[in-house]
Amino acid sequence: MFIDSAKITIKAGDGGAGKVAFHREKFIASGGPDGGDGGRGGNIVFQVDDNLSTLADFRYKRKYVAQNGEDGKGGRCYGKKGEDLVIKVPRGTLLKDAKTGRLVADMSGDEPQVIARGGRGGWGNIHFATATRQTPRFAKPGMPGETMELVLELKLLADVGLVGYPNVGKSTLVSVVSEAKPTIANYHFTTITPVLGVVRMGEGQSFVIADIPGLIEGAGEGAGLGHQFLRHVERCRMLVHIVDVSGSEGRDPKQDFQTINAELKKFNPELAEKPMLVAGNKCDLATDEQIENFKSFVEKQGYEFFPIMAAIRYQVDPLLKRILELLSKLPPVKRFDPEPVPLTPAETTNRHEVKVTNRDGVFVVEGEWLVQVINSVNFDDYESLQYFQRVLINTGVIDALREAGIQEGDTVNIYDIEFDFME
Repeated sequence: MFIDSAKITIKAGDGGAGKVAFHREKFIASGGPDGGDGGRGGNIVFQVDDNLSTLADFRYKRKYVAQNGEDGKGGRCYGKKGEDLVIKVPRGTLLKDAKTGRLVADMSGDEPQVIARGGRGGWGNIHFATATRQTPRFAKPGMPGETMELVLELKLLADVGLVGYPNVGKSTLVSVVSEAKPTIANYHFTTITPVLGVVRMGEGQSFVIADIPGLIEGAGEGAGLGHQFLRHVERCRMLVHIVDVSGSEGRDPKQDFQTINAELKKFNPELAEKPMLVAGNKCDLATDEQIENFKSFVEKQGYEFFPIMAAIRYQVDPLLKRILELLSKLPPVKRFDPEPVPLTPAETTNRHEVKVTNRDGVFVVEGEWLVQVINSVNFDDYESLQYFQRVLINTGVIDALREAGIQEGDTVNIYDIEFDFME
């Protein structure tokens, strides 16, 4: 089954906690703190794998978590870094933030991309030793790893995209000019997944051609299979529009041509600007008058026309040579630039933002950053409590409590840690 979109959740590893430890050695009194730092959490890394062609693997596994960093140890030993989690995707996969739609990365190159970074390891108590605090009995926990919900969208990388109504001969053309073997039959939507083929024109000359499933009227709004696969046309350097010039199925070739072009423009206006050649297939079923009439119609709109019979490869080579000539002048396959993370205006940013609520005489303090601080404090140690008090003063928590109307002796609650307020 061809799966070209998926939604997954990724989480980088958390940093390991710092260690509270003291040096113990014979004949050495008061060895001092020697707790090591925690290890950094593993990153989430995406890597292109050319052996993959769909996103089917992500249909069954949707959560990817990297390894956490190890906690620090005594003897100034640092915790081991968590291993990176490498996620392999097909070439041409776009990674988008599911919440904002922001493009995070375009996996078209060979270089791996770090999408979510692991958390830093927490400091051991060796970092908190000072001249006046020689036995710190607290350390810092590790920082959490980045978490993100991603939408994976596969856009195949091809030089040439074949577009047109169903059953006009797109798959037949791919089968005779390349080694690809798409399903071919005399009914609509024989091709239900894109097929890539490599066309070799001689020493060092080749290009990739993509057979896009047939489009119908309304494809831009999702009719038929078109909307599902039109995204694969976006990367193509140029298009070849295949038309049944004989009208063998009772449709007007001119109307078919206009309808498909309109659907491409409706889906993405940039598609209408791509260079396009027009191939009139099934010429053996058409009269000379029909062919000349359609050729005149196409050339008046500025397109080059090539009459072909794909099934017997009649006049296919001139089309291929013209494609190769145009490709030599066109820019490479389109790659999308990642979008930067939107910046929050400085005046609205406060990394120590707190919310104080008076609940029946108890002043409840809330702030995400406070959780990290509380986890680092040893409330049974006097010096650690002094450190906690300085943090509350320096970050504005005490001022926020005063603004909320707190009085001496009132109870303060910070994430289930309660104490009496003292001036």
